[in-house]
Amino acid sequence: MEENMEEGQTQKGCFECCIKCLGGIPYASLIATILLYAGVALFCGCGHEALSGTVNILQTYFEMARTAGDTLDVFTMIDIFKYVIYGIAAAFFVYGILLMVEGFFTTGAIKDLYGDFKITTCGRCVSTWFIMLTYLFMLAWLGVTAFTSLPVYMYFNLWTICRNTTLVEGANLCLDLRQFGIVTIGEEKKICTVSENFLRMCESTELNMTFHLFIVALAGAGAAVIAMVHYLMVLSANWAYVKDACRMQKYEDIKSKEEQELHDIHSTRSKERLNAYT
Repeated sequence: MEENMEEGQTQKGCFECCIKCLGGIPYASLIATILLYAGVALFCGCGHEALSGTVNILQTYFEMARTAGDTLDVFTMIDIFKYVIYGIAAAFFVYGILLMVEGFFTTGAIKDLYGDFKITTCGRCVSTWFIMLTYLFMLAWLGVTAFTSLPVYMYFNLWTICRNTTLVEGANLCLDLRQFGIVTIGEEKKICTVSENFLRMCESTELNMTFHLFIVALAGAGAAVIAMVHYLMVLSANWAYVKDACRMQKYEDIKSKEEQELHDIHSTRSKERLNAYT
């Protein structure tokens, strides 16, 4: 009987501990972090593969070749974009962890786990700094989203030309890379519907795959923007909590000091009365 009671108390204690641990999780920051990681993963992964597919399309169907030397051509720009993608993936992986840690230390349930804590000026400055940095990152992701829409527009035009060619017999449509700024004005890299390369490109799965990869990368950038907005709301709420906790802490300190002074006055008077009676 006693063993059953002890086992029940142990299970109850574990249950309460689990409830406290679950209560200490910053769910808003967790949701924003998952959304950020998902968006960054889609943008970086699909964007990288879409750029690789673009290189293959330019070399295979538009018959473009890398320029020898240090000339800045479209292939060099694509390589630079790939390195930028590597940097974005690493930077936002670390930044997501930092925001999660900040969420853990500013959530209200942390008091129930570790007791009262002192709100310092440094803690408030860190929260303010995260808000400013997240706002800047949100603007940066808006720019990335707008920039990612450009290749989606280009591939949509190319996909539309392929579709119209199959629907309208005898149509002679051309796509000139100079109108998109991919090549210089002096270079003529034009592909028309009557050419064999154009027909092979439209029939291949590479064009369709690259187009949809850019669309998914655009969706990932949009998800990152939503995650940044979510983080801004969470950080603003945490900053307000820290500010209120600081005010409450000052009030508790003043109240404790006044109670201590009253206690000291009462003790002094009691001693004076005792000495007078003696």
